[in-house]
Amino acid sequence: MPAFDETATSEQVIEAFASQIKGRTFVITGAGHPSIGSQMAVSIAKGAPAHILIASRTGKKVEPVLAKIAEIDSSIKATFVQVDLTDHESVRRAAKEILAAAPKIDVLINSAGVMAIKDYTLDKQGIELQLSANHVGHFLLTNLLAPALIAAGSEPLGARVVNLTSSGYLASPFRFDDWNYSNGKTYDRWTGYGQAKTANILFTYGLHKRLSSRGVTSTATHPGYNHDTELGNHVTREDYAEIPAIVKRNTGKDWVWESPGTKTFTQIAATSLIAALDPELPAKSPAYLMNSQVHEAAPHATDPESVEKLWKLSEELVGQKFEY
Repeated sequence: MPAFDETATSEQVIEAFASQIKGRTFVITGAGHPSIGSQMAVSIAKGAPAHILIASRTGKKVEPVLAKIAEIDSSIKATFVQVDLTDHESVRRAAKEILAAAPKIDVLINSAGVMAIKDYTLDKQGIELQLSANHVGHFLLTNLLAPALIAAGSEPLGARVVNLTSSGYLASPFRFDDWNYSNGKTYDRWTGYGQAKTANILFTYGLHKRLSSRGVTSTATHPGYNHDTELGNHVTREDYAEIPAIVKRNTGKDWVWESPGTKTFTQIAATSLIAALDPELPAKSPAYLMNSQVHEAAPHATDPESVEKLWKLSEELVGQKFEY
C-alpha cells in the first residue's frame, strides 16, 4: 500500500483505494459546503460508490455537494437527511430515515462539529454545546445506526466508523467530575473544545471494543489545520493565542503547533479518507491518525477506564443503553 504523509491529497487517496469505494454505501455527517465532510463526499464520488448519504443540519449547504456528486457520476444515489446533532429527537428521527434509505452502511464518517464556542451554551437537553455537537449527538446517531453497520460488517471488507477529532484534544482530558462546567462557572472555549475532542477518541475506542467482533472497526482522525471551511470563521488570532496557557493549566504540558501549519482544502480530507478506505487499517484499529499516519494518542484519550466511564455517561445523557 502507498505511504502517505502530511502532504497527501484527497485525489491521491482516492486513486490508491478506489477498489474500497466501488459499490459501497457511505454516510457522512456535517457535509455542507465548504467543509471537510463536503470534500470527502465529492472525493468518494470519484470512486463509483453505490450510495452517498449526507446527514447535515442545513439543506441549502448540501445542495451544491449533491449537485457535484451528480456531475461526477449521475448513477450514484445521493441522499440528504436533515439532522441537528444537538437535538436528540432530531437525531432519532434522522436515524430512522437513514436506516430506511441505507439498511447497510459500509462506512460512517462522523465529520460534523463546532469549535471554540465563546459563550457557555447549552443544547435542548441541558448539555454544553461543544460536547453535545461533537460527541453526544454522534454517540447517539452511531449507536442507532449500528444495525446497518453490523449488516455490512459481515461482508468481506467489513464496516468502519471514522470519528473526526482534533489535536485540540490535547487541551483537556475529559472532565468527569465537572463535564458541564458547573453551569458555566468553569467554562472556557478551548477547554470545552478539548474535552469534546478527547471524547471523540474515547468513543472510538469504546465503539471498537463493542463492535469489532461484528466486523465493525473504528478510528479517530485529526485532519489538520485549514482556513477554507467555516469551522473557525469566528475565531481570531487572539483567540488562538489563548491555547498554550489553557493547555498548560489543564494538563501541565506545553502546547506545540504542529507542522504543516495549514493544509489545502484537498489535503484536509486526506487523513480521514485514509481511515475510511485503507484496507490495512482495520487490523490496526482502534487507532488515532494524523498527517495520514497512525499515531499514539495521549493516555487521557485512550485510558480503558475513561473509555468505559464515558460510554456510561453518554448512555445516561441520551437516555438509552447500547449493548452488543
